[in-house]
Amino acid sequence: MSAEGQTAGRIVLPEIDSTNAEGFRRAAGLPGPTWILAGLQTAGRGRRARPWTSPQGNFHGTLVLTPTEPPETVALRSFAAALALRDALVQMTGLPQGFTLKWPNDVLCNGGKIAGILLESQGLNTPEPVLCIGIGVNLIAAPDASQIEAGAVPAVSLLQETGHRLTPDAFLDRLAPAYAAWEATFTTQGFAPLREAWLSHASRLGQPIRARTGTVTREGTFETIDAQGNLILRTGQARLAIPAAEVFF
Repeated sequence: MSAEGQTAGRIVLPEIDSTNAEGFRRAAGLPGPTWILAGLQTAGRGRRARPWTSPQGNFHGTLVLTPTEPPETVALRSFAAALALRDALVQMTGLPQGFTLKWPNDVLCNGGKIAGILLESQGLNTPEPVLCIGIGVNLIAAPDASQIEAGAVPAVSLLQETGHRLTPDAFLDRLAPAYAAWEATFTTQGFAPLREAWLSHASRLGQPIRARTGTVTREGTFETIDAQGNLILRTGQARLAIPAAEVFF
């Protein structure tokens, strides 16, 4: 099931442990694509099970889908989510130059991390697949520098960087249709148009970066992303395709 041609439902909760966890708990009873929005998360998490600070007033949401594609195709929806986030932020602030995309799944505002995306799935390639696209946006507050890994992109909030104060509900009013549009493109045209759009807003494209996978860190030039969403890193004479890594500038 895709969001194409459908208006996603919305469940708003005052407090929850994790919107992704709630998405999995409710998935079987949902009639179609559904957003779960929480005023407060008590156990929010980011990639690699890292805690995600979730104060009241920031956006904590999950889109629950039941995709039928292979897992490697399903994973490409992280790019759809990033593009939708950028679209919603630009629409609500009128500041297209300020928002860029950081591989694999962050959105930056004036060079600082303003949003993160966490895809989690269960039962792919079974009759009951579930995909939860978790999204956190620092609308009014950002984690303190002491909470950020050394060398990582600093966190910023939309309010601090732009002066715009948005409510989570109002933000979802823009984010939901923005995602639905990219979902429709993805399911009808494949990844190619998403790849092209993502690259047009990519941060540090053509510049030196560091990509860390486990204990191995590689330095090189961020050349592009390929048709599978892999980071293409040019290191001297080598051209590496990296499917997963932490990227540092």
